[in-house]
Parts: sequence; structure tokens; C-alpha cells
Amino acid sequence: MRTLDLDSLEIFRTVAREGGVIRAAARLNRVQSNVTTRIKQLEERLGVALFRRQGRSLVLSAEGQGLLVHAERLLRLADEAESDVRAGPARGPFRLGSLESTAGSRLPAVLSRYHRLHPAVVIELSTGNTAALVQRVMDYRIEAAFVSEPFTAPELNAQAVFDEELVLVTSKDHPAVSEAADLGRSTILAFTQGCSYRKRLEDWFGATNVLPERVLEFASYPAIIACVAAGTGCAIVPASVLHALRAGSDVRQHALPERVRLNRTHLVWSGDASPALQCLLALLAPREAAAPARSKTA
Repeated sequence: MRTLDLDSLEIFRTVAREGGVIRAAARLNRVQSNVTTRIKQLEERLGVALFRRQGRSLVLSAEGQGLLVHAERLLRLADEAESDVRAGPARGPFRLGSLESTAGSRLPAVLSRYHRLHPAVVIELSTGNTAALVQRVMDYRIEAAFVSEPFTAPELNAQAVFDEELVLVTSKDHPAVSEAADLGRSTILAFTQGCSYRKRLEDWFGATNVLPERVLEFASYPAIIACVAAGTGCAIVPASVLHALRAGSDVRQHALPERVRLNRTHLVWSGDASPALQCLLALLAPREAAAPARSKTA
């Protein structure tokens, strides 16, 4: 049986990430014709079309999406093998995922110290909600991710790393809120489905049979807080984010019940930790020994 070479998989992955041959060729420092030829050779070897054209971009076919999962895993294992064989400090790319809130409030100091201690490691940080990040770790598209309760990932290792206090925020002139019913049918401002903080707020509403008028989805906390301050609706955010953005005086904060308010952020990863990940774990004060992740409930 003929095997797939890693060079072809790297070219394929780059075309998938960049959405086209031209950008992929620039990223790989190759001529376009070489990239096109390698993709055609890979498709001929597998007997399937890996891409389909959508406007001016190339998008993955169903077969291409399946191959990308394996390509990410194989390329990551190759990186780990090279790092393990080499003597000396951790080095090479380290693909890390994070919640938007964690990236903005908790990680700057951690990553700054990491870079000083391990300058040969290149961290590629991407953000997303908990559900998306867990799936990306399971698909080997990233090596590890900071995610929030509640989540379910029995296949992954997990270590609790940060305690978060969640607060409800409204406009400054909003009356005091002691229970969900005090909000009436307010509009919720939140990230997309899969955000664990959004789920906590929706569950809190649902427990008292209160339905929000609607949910407006945003991609950043500054946008959410600005709209809350303007009176658009309410949101649930970590207190650390309000502090990091210096936005505490722009909104009114309301205490949430303990079961909703207290939350933990976990670092999750698959299999044995690479040298780069081991270095990160060493920087994070462990709350508990790493163990398989269990279902977390709000």
C-alpha cells in the first residue's frame, strides 16, 4: 500500500486553511503550479475530489473534511516526534485554543512568561466557544484549549486552571435584579450557541419559566458590554473581563445565584502532552491532578 507523505498533507492543509491555491502558495513559499500539481496528485492517489469551487475560493468536499481531520492529527504527531527526538528545550508550533474571555483577561501574563521561558515555541492562538474548542481538540486541529464549564469530553484530559466569578450586567439605570423574573422578557446578548456562559444564563431563565424576548449574538465582549450599556439587553460575563476592559463603571452588575455565579476554566487536551504543552501545564498552578474530563453541570 502506498503511503501519504507529510509534505503533501501539509500542502493540502494549507490550501484548506487559506481557502485557495494562491494564498496557500504564498504561505508555503511555493509556486502556484507546484501546489496545484500536488493537490491533483493527492486526489488521484485517493480517487476522490478533495475540494470544490465556491465563488473564488476552494472549499473542502465531504471527503476533504474527513482527510483534514487525519492530516491535522498526523502532522501534529510528526511535530511531537521531532520535538521528542531533539535534545534541548521545547520548540516548534504549538496550536492552542481559548475562550475569548480567557484570552483577554487570563492569558496575556501567562503567555508572556511562557514566551520568555520557551522562546523556541511558536504559539498559534485561536479563540472560540467551549463546544467548538472541544471539538477542535478532538479533531486534532489544535493541541489543547481553555474551555469553561459545563462541557462533556470523556475522551480528553482536563485540568482546572482558573476560577471565574460570573456576573449579570445590565444598563446602569436598570432596577436591581435578584432573580430571572426581574428581567422580564429581556433580550440576551451572548456569543453563538455552544458558549457555556450563554447556556448558564439561558438555564437560569428557564428554571423560572422566563423566556428571553430574543438572543443577539456577538463575537466579542467589548461589543456585548457596549450594547448592554446602551440598554439593548442583559448579558453574563466573567468579572475578570470587566476588570480587564475597565468597563465595570459602564454597566450595572447584579449578583447571580451561587450555582450560576461560580465557574471554572479547564485546559483540555488529547493523549499524552507534548513538550510544549508540558511547559504550559508547568506554568499553570494545578488545582487537581489531570484526569479524564467528566460531564460538567451548571
